[in-house]
Amino acid sequence: MRADLPVVPDRDTAREWLSSELQRPEYAERESLLQRLINWVLEWFTSIEWPATSMSGPQLGIVVAVIAAVVLLIAWLVAGPVQLGRNRARSAEVLDTDDARTAAQMRAAADAAASSGDWRTASVERFRAVVRSLEERVIIEPRPGRTAQEAAADAGLRLPVQAARLHAGADLFDGVEYGDRVATAADDADLRALDAAVTAARPEVAA
Repeated sequence: MRADLPVVPDRDTAREWLSSELQRPEYAERESLLQRLINWVLEWFTSIEWPATSMSGPQLGIVVAVIAAVVLLIAWLVAGPVQLGRNRARSAEVLDTDDARTAAQMRAAADAAASSGDWRTASVERFRAVVRSLEERVIIEPRPGRTAQEAAADAGLRLPVQAARLHAGADLFDGVEYGDRVATAADDADLRALDAAVTAARPEVAA
C-alpha cells in the first residue's frame, strides 16, 4: 500500500484499497475463483452495518484495517501459486517447426548478435544451437514443439554430467525468450561454454 494513504482507513477507503488491489493482473490469472472472491469482498464491505456508537473512530478503523489485511493475504495466497505456475509453464518450444538452420548457422547468428551487443538474440540463438547440435548428433531425437526444459531433460539422460548445466541453460532461455530476464554478455558466455562442453561430451548409451 502507498505510504501517502491514511494509516487507519474508514469503510470507503478500505473498500477502495481492496478493489484496487484485487483487480491487479496477477489476481485475474484464475478468473473464475478470484472474481468470485473480489465480488464477495466488495459486496460484504457494502452490506456491513457499521456500529455507530459501540466503537470509536480509531477502533473501527483498526478493525477495518485488520480485516482488509486478512482479505489481501488470502488473495495473495491464491494468486501466488497462479503466478508461480504461470512462470513454470513458460517453457515454450525452442525451435520453430520451419526453422531448418544447422547448429553452425545458429552459432553464427549468435556470434553476429553478440558482436553488436544484442545479448538477448545471442543467448536465444546460442541455446537453440545447443539443442540443434544435440539433434544433429542423435543424442536427442528431433521433435517439433519440444520445450527448453524438455530438451534439457532428454539430453540430460544421455549426458548426465552436463544435466545441471543444460537445465540452467534452459532456464536462461525461457527467462530471456518468454520472461522478463534481461540477457547480458555473461549469459552469452555461459551458453557459449555450455555449447562447447556439450559438444565435447560423449553420450552414455541410452537405457
